[in-house]
Amino acid sequence: LQTMSGNEQDWLTLKPREPSPSQCCGSGCKPCIYDVYEKELAQWERAKAKQDKSLLMEKKEQSNNSELNPDTFTAFSISSVEQLTEDTYQYRFELPGNSSLRLRLGQHIVLRGVVDGLEVQRAYTPISPGNAEGYFEVLMKCYKAGLMSQYIKTWKKGDVVFWRGPFGGFPYQPNQYGELLMLASGTGLAPMLPILQSITGDEEDETFVTLVGCFPTFDSIYLKHLLQDLARYWNVRVFYVLSQETTLEKLPWSCQENTYTGHLGEGLLKMIINSCRRKPFALICGSSAFNEDMKRYLKAAGIEENSCFVF
Repeated sequence: LQTMSGNEQDWLTLKPREPSPSQCCGSGCKPCIYDVYEKELAQWERAKAKQDKSLLMEKKEQSNNSELNPDTFTAFSISSVEQLTEDTYQYRFELPGNSSLRLRLGQHIVLRGVVDGLEVQRAYTPISPGNAEGYFEVLMKCYKAGLMSQYIKTWKKGDVVFWRGPFGGFPYQPNQYGELLMLASGTGLAPMLPILQSITGDEEDETFVTLVGCFPTFDSIYLKHLLQDLARYWNVRVFYVLSQETTLEKLPWSCQENTYTGHLGEGLLKMIINSCRRKPFALICGSSAFNEDMKRYLKAAGIEENSCFVF
């Protein structure tokens, strides 16, 4: 039997490992973790062919210069943890000096976690304004059986976690649409917030916005105060649809007229669309089932596919 030489063995230990399916967040990132692997594998093959390990030195697995990068994970430390509802938390991460993530609207970033030796990656959209200086904030829901949730639940202030990105985004220009109709379920609210804040923060932007947030109960609505503040702008309306509330009697009267019980069905969505001040362009973010339902209801209400965007 031929034994492997020490040199061969060395090269094998340096060979990049193919990602497992759990490491892909499934959000269509460019580059995807598989693209990064292909690039690193090609680099390893070139170095091995030339027997020159120094050619591998440019491989940066993690970066500590706190510059977000789509190819490599960067370390960020947690500066605060705030529990918003029973299972949802808002985390604030530090950026060095007064630097900013400079995200475009609706862009997401990818988190890497390790649970029981298994690497997991998930995509999240920061809810802080893209030009926020010195920090960024992310809204995260923890699921009882979720692998990433088990990792997130252990976080405390001062912990360091790894992000890469940014990816995706919604290419928005001020006054590009007459009205934006935002359909968000649960943490699907996240990509809507930076867009809403950029509209209300720009006096020249006269886009109307109708946000429909779908939550189980009134108590489970995230960031109520922020949403109430945004709803005070002349061009913003906020509706809630609460699937587990049977009556609105216990709700503050100021919220009752814009809140519905049950699910956001075809009839209710049609009614909201008919109350829009201009023909809306729809933004959708929620579970895949929610996204599919919304696309179907929009079509039934005469909003074609080229007039909606799914995060």
